[in-house]
Amino acid sequence: MRRLFGFILLLFITGVFAFSQKSGGMWIPTELNEKEMKELGLQISVSDIFNTTRPSIKDAIVQFGGGCTGEVISPRGLVLTNHHCGYGEIQSHSSVDNDLLTNGFWAKNNKEELPNPDLSVTFVTEIHNVTQAVFANTANLSGAETQKVIEKNIEELKKDFPKKSYQHIVVKPMYADNQYYAFVSETYRDIRLVGAPPQSIGKFGSDTDNWVWPRHTGDFALFRIYANKNNEPADYSEDNVPFIPKHYLPISVKELKEGDFTFIFGYPGRTSEYLPSIAIEQIINDLNPVRIAIRDITLKTLDEKMRQDNATRIKYAAKYAGISNAWKKWQGESKGLKRSNAVAKREKYENELADKNPEIKSILADFRRLYAEQKPYAVNNALWGELSRNSETFYLAALFNRISQMQANGSLTKDKSDELKAEIRQIYKDYDKTLDAKVTAKIISYYIAQLPKQFLPLDYAKYTDENRNLSLFEKWNKKSMVTNNYNDLDKIFADTQKLANSIKKDPFVIFYNNLLEAYNANVNEKYRGIQEQINGLQKSYMALQMATDKEKVFFPDANFTLRVSYGQVHGSKPADGVEYSYQTTLDGVVEKYIPDDYEFDVPQKLLDIYHKQDFVPYTNAQGKVPVAFTATNHTTGGNSGSPALDAQGNLIGLNFDRQWEGTMSDIYFDPELCRNIMVDARYILFIIDKFADADWLLDELTIVK
Repeated sequence: MRRLFGFILLLFITGVFAFSQKSGGMWIPTELNEKEMKELGLQISVSDIFNTTRPSIKDAIVQFGGGCTGEVISPRGLVLTNHHCGYGEIQSHSSVDNDLLTNGFWAKNNKEELPNPDLSVTFVTEIHNVTQAVFANTANLSGAETQKVIEKNIEELKKDFPKKSYQHIVVKPMYADNQYYAFVSETYRDIRLVGAPPQSIGKFGSDTDNWVWPRHTGDFALFRIYANKNNEPADYSEDNVPFIPKHYLPISVKELKEGDFTFIFGYPGRTSEYLPSIAIEQIINDLNPVRIAIRDITLKTLDEKMRQDNATRIKYAAKYAGISNAWKKWQGESKGLKRSNAVAKREKYENELADKNPEIKSILADFRRLYAEQKPYAVNNALWGELSRNSETFYLAALFNRISQMQANGSLTKDKSDELKAEIRQIYKDYDKTLDAKVTAKIISYYIAQLPKQFLPLDYAKYTDENRNLSLFEKWNKKSMVTNNYNDLDKIFADTQKLANSIKKDPFVIFYNNLLEAYNANVNEKYRGIQEQINGLQKSYMALQMATDKEKVFFPDANFTLRVSYGQVHGSKPADGVEYSYQTTLDGVVEKYIPDDYEFDVPQKLLDIYHKQDFVPYTNAQGKVPVAFTATNHTTGGNSGSPALDAQGNLIGLNFDRQWEGTMSDIYFDPELCRNIMVDARYILFIIDKFADADWLLDELTIVK
């Protein structure tokens, strides 16, 4: 009996340890939750993470390309990020004859590194709470008047803020617009591709394994920052030199164990952690289903052609991945919200707050009324947003329609004209009008079928037949200027009045414009009007939560600003009878191997290395090469490419995904279910060393053994 009691006690202690993390959090680096971080295992000071008086970890973290994160890992500006974050750049250097996506790329020296004209990285150097300055002179003003004064104050603050010539200031709202922060940043514009594994490593598992654990993907790529002779930002030039950082990350090859502390440093995109329960319910039941359905139609149509034609596969690779990413995420999000019982738990918390504060009870009643009123408009808004994201033809029609409107109101300047022309040219680069006609025909059929007739243009209810739509769109494709000006943009833009006249007659523009006018007249104004009321309530609700719940430590929702999240290395139990280890190895890559499969093929060289067992010094305690691992860090889109750091601030992995069952963490974080997925640093070094034979890159790194 005594032995049994001891065993039960051990299980209890282990369970408590495993989930001692109270919640998630994407914390502003100047306001870290140090107490819990230390309790979970952090060994360095928070001043080592973010400091403006001496080099700190923040000096190695960059926003990569505006939508991902990267980190500097060498004294010569070498940047590590995800393969999928650099996918567009790798694709841009690829062709059927020189397919870097399939074959990979490894520069042998600095001269072979490939420039990327539209790529930049941004460092944050300072963060300041400027709430008092932003809210100056707003007392007793109405909502609209307050916003005007706030915008004026922000512009004055940015203008007067002390900064160097190459620095810029961004002011962002936090805590549902209750506080404001200024971020001082520096952007470097000469970024060159250094190395990328073939997509059979960097994208291994592709769409099947996306958002899924166990994972075996070497999702990494290497770039380098170049600067002028003064180490300052500069446009691309052969005279530029590798950037010298204030700090770069050492890379640890130490063993990872269950319960080890880890933290993520990066630029998470958007979260909504403080929504009322009624909003979560609407996401599950109304919004996610229609978004998923449209993307499901698109992906099946694209996949059919991509599997048949190699040129189409290359052309549509990045677009397919982008569409698929949210499609699969939304499915996992809805599943996780249901499994974690998020709506009921949020309702329980709301009732507890309402018992303490009557003002909250009134706000929650208003939330329920407004979300119910907004529901049909919110569904249409979600569908409308998916139309142009999935139909490039409609996206082009929207751009051409804007040209016509701007020409009519006199706002089509040469700069605007050049900007629109560049955007259109970018779409044409990888556009197949025949394939997109099929996509457009099918998603229009779905869109029309979902909406009440009063939301549609007159006679548009007849477009529910996808075969009829396709026949019509193929006919329009023969004469439409929208789909037939791949090589004539400079010519047609030479006379913008003539161009505008032609646009008005284009069948795709007419069709799109009718839909747009119906959306604006019947949906958009009503939807936005209710949303403004909801936003105002959310601001009040956020302030009241923080004032009422004195036991909770609050963090602001993510908004593409620099943040730290933390947790511990852990496996998971995502479903009844299912238990996952925290780590995968190269054995799993070989087990999943399917020769010549677009998702699970494995390069012959990697197979040869595996069969020779040439692994040292990149093995775990079992003598295997670790590939990926999971932890309880709170991450979202934008954290792709973020460094996973250990208790001493060494890089141990590279964040690239979340476990499917926990993707609801954007709305409701549950440390028992939510896991972020990282490439193990040892696998990255193993590929650079054994597979790429890129010793010159290893020589730049500081490796902690």
